Amino acid sequence: DEIGQLAFKGMKRLNRIQSIVFETAYNTNENMLICAPTGAGKTNIAMLTVLHEIRQHVQQGVIKKDEFKIIYVAPMKALAAEMTNYFSKRLEPLGIMVKELTGDMQLSKSEILRTQMLVTTPEKWDVVTRKSVGDVALSQLVKLLILDEVHLLHEDRGPVLESLVARTLRQVESTQSMIRILGLSATLPNYLDVATFLHVNPYIGLFYFDGRFRPVPLGQTFIGIKTTNKVQQLINMDEVCYE
Repeated sequence: DEIGQLAFKGMKRLNRIQSIVFETAYNTNENMLICAPTGAGKTNIAMLTVLHEIRQHVQQGVIKKDEFKIIYVAPMKALAAEMTNYFSKRLEPLGIMVKELTGDMQLSKSEILRTQMLVTTPEKWDVVTRKSVGDVALSQLVKLLILDEVHLLHEDRGPVLESLVARTLRQVESTQSMIRILGLSATLPNYLDVATFLHVNPYIGLFYFDGRFRPVPLGQTFIGIKTTNKVQQLINMDEVCYE
């Protein structure tokens, strides 16, 4: 359709992974978890869900920009800045405003209200959603929550991500509103657990792609080091690695 063509201008086709998830991402409201190797094109899958949400708010050919907010949570400020630039360029033809909201990039309340898509970090969005006064209207406008690098759940900032998801799910249940959640992750072993945590239907919204889907194939070779002496083991490993 026209919205998709404007946002993906210059792209002739989707890659293999994007084509597989297209129907669910672009034509349903299902929560999704995408596990795929780095460089597999997960950002464009996020774009498909963003465009689906925008299409829900088109009336008589006009996008009702004050009806929704899209939140993209990136683990690092550098990635947040990169994603802000990417989505800004892609969504500019649609008149959608994308802004970065991190510790380094503060926005006034009026700027946030004028913005349709916010790219933020877990800690910053955690602070925003914890405020009970003033930002209630903002959180109620959120229709799509994109969590990048979900596999970081087991690291230091995991509890922050958990609280974000829990707060979002509680809001869905208490207000009976619809907030779609998209999780993007590198390949991880317990993807079923993460899917359950994000309330993803494993038969519809869970997509797992292993190393065979890497854009550049990765070869793996296992070499056994038989020495029992720890120091000699390290020396032997260094020799093998530098040969």
